[in-house]
Amino acid sequence: MRIANVAGRAKLLVDGGAVDIERASSGRFGPDPQDAYGRLDELGSWARTIGSADESWDPAAAGPPVPTPRQVFAIALNYIDHAAEAGIQTPLEPLVFPKYMSSLSGPISEVVLPEGSVDWEVELVVVIGTTTRHAPARSAWQHVAGLTVGQDISERQLQRSGPVPQFGLAKSFPGFSPTGPAVVTLDELDARDDLALGCEVNGEEVQKASTADMIFSVSELIAYISKVLTLLPGDLIFTGTPPGVGMGRVPPQFLQAGDRLHSWIEGLGELDQTFVGPT
Repeated sequence: MRIANVAGRAKLLVDGGAVDIERASSGRFGPDPQDAYGRLDELGSWARTIGSADESWDPAAAGPPVPTPRQVFAIALNYIDHAAEAGIQTPLEPLVFPKYMSSLSGPISEVVLPEGSVDWEVELVVVIGTTTRHAPARSAWQHVAGLTVGQDISERQLQRSGPVPQFGLAKSFPGFSPTGPAVVTLDELDARDDLALGCEVNGEEVQKASTADMIFSVSELIAYISKVLTLLPGDLIFTGTPPGVGMGRVPPQFLQAGDRLHSWIEGLGELDQTFVGPT
């Protein structure tokens, strides 16, 4: 399945178009996209009865496919070469920080640049599908609803402003967490642990890697986080970015008004962000 959010309504993407889940199911499922992730098995069984799309699909009209997660986690320095470009030792355990829900946006968006140095970070985003506590790594994928594309856009000056890093705030300005275009369930993917991902700034490729290069895999991240707290259906985990971010370039390169950021992950889709100056 591919679950999207258009105008706050849950849509099933099929054959290049969409199906409104509430209307097509005669009210069996509600319109809120967030509710889908707590009833994924039931929704999947119903979705197999759907033949063709009954409306068009325009990613430009889409919001974040998981619009109101109760918890949003992100992982720092989860690729060896990214840790190296940041000048930091490879971590021995996952480095986890929060992002804030108000920063979420859809796959195609306009982002207002705050003051400072704004950077890009393409990331695989995991959507949790079941209430999860103390999940063993060997079975952690059973707790995943699906995957989507994300950007962990970062303002580096605020991030480095204190005696310890301000990760959560610096990565949570409005529009700094675009996701989408849809949540893709695992049955749609041939190699869930080895997905190519990358991004371009104004057509220039700046990041390209595979999720197989992550230091801590999706399974290991879920096991680690769920040892400490309970993961809930619809929670998001931004799993870290590969090398090629702006602060690691020589000289450093940051996003400017008029820039276009294009991000993609194999089998999941694409994001497009355009940056504007403050009004």
